[in-house]
Amino acid sequence: MLHRPPSPTSTPTSTVAPRPLAAPGRRLLRPCLLLAAAGLLAGCAATRESAAYYWQSVRGHLQLMQAAQPIDDWVAREGTPEPLRERLRLAQQARQFAITTLGLPDNASYRRYADLGRRAAVFNVVAAGPYSLTLHTWCFPVTGCIGYRGYFSESDAQAESARLAADGLEVAVYGVPAYSTLGYTNWLGGDPLLNTFIAWPEGEFVRLLFHELAHQVVYAQGDTLFNESFATAVERLGVQRWLAERSTPKARADFAASEARRAEFRALTRQTRERLRGIYGQDGLPVQGQTQGQAQEHMQMQTPQTLAAMKSQAMQQFRADYAVLRERWLAAQATPQQLAGLDRWVREANNASFAAQAAYDDLVPAFIALFEREGRDWPRFYKAVRTLSEQPQPARHEALRSLGPAAP
Repeated sequence: MLHRPPSPTSTPTSTVAPRPLAAPGRRLLRPCLLLAAAGLLAGCAATRESAAYYWQSVRGHLQLMQAAQPIDDWVAREGTPEPLRERLRLAQQARQFAITTLGLPDNASYRRYADLGRRAAVFNVVAAGPYSLTLHTWCFPVTGCIGYRGYFSESDAQAESARLAADGLEVAVYGVPAYSTLGYTNWLGGDPLLNTFIAWPEGEFVRLLFHELAHQVVYAQGDTLFNESFATAVERLGVQRWLAERSTPKARADFAASEARRAEFRALTRQTRERLRGIYGQDGLPVQGQTQGQAQEHMQMQTPQTLAAMKSQAMQQFRADYAVLRERWLAAQATPQQLAGLDRWVREANNASFAAQAAYDDLVPAFIALFEREGRDWPRFYKAVRTLSEQPQPARHEALRSLGPAAP
């Protein structure tokens, strides 16, 4: 899901929490069955390490659910700060807009609010090889293999990061303000609003709601790129409609300014990803203008020292280009506080963060093209996406890429 999530340029602030299933071992079977619909962060497994990871997911998610209370109760409570009360009312309006205008699910999600007392709902770990933009994956029942692992404790996430780094991988850890349980916890009250994103600017706040609800519409097992690009397309299309029909001139202006910066940053990071893919031979796959054999030959010809030097030069150029953008944004009245998330992302950027960002961006233009092809009709669009999700992964990606240009 995604601050700053893998991509500081969209609302990849979220992540999808895999639904746990029962696994071998009678001691684990009953609790897994009881909690199967809780939409946690991992599947059940019989190994001690997997069991420990599963139980931190159970504990963290149930604590989150127990902390959530109905929005109406928060609004009516005398001690609720007025800014929070106003934002919760806005959330109710956006929730109804999502149902009536965008065709998103009408269920229990985002009708309660919880203050977790921390800056993120979960902390995600992503990893990639030193000369690769392919994410390391973890595999779970139902969700399949995904390119991140989530922890409710930041220290646990950092410990996993250290283990992966010791294996020679480049690693990133980022706080995620929200995650989706794919609708499996609606019987328990659904996914709640959280303090981790409740105070975001209106456009950013509303788009995150739309993004998370989109995950409840379509989910393709084991295909992070498809799932996140779809949800990101829904959020972008949805927030445009919201701002045009329901928002204030100031909110529209604020969002337009941040969106312009976001578009420029997306273009820069995509350019850098393509440059890195060219250096790495796209993990042995052909880049534009290359055959499969040429790509493999490219990789074989490069010494580790040559690859390291080319990679270092690409990263230096990325940071220099960002510095130019940053100066221009500051001159146009952006504040250092508004750029803090981008500054941190650029400072810490590595293969893992670039690879994770691609999952939220690369197929978005194709999904938007599909929305246009379906006459900008939301039910027809969702039906077309569901049909794609039922195809094998290579076929669905190929079909999408035939619809639109590469992500800007």
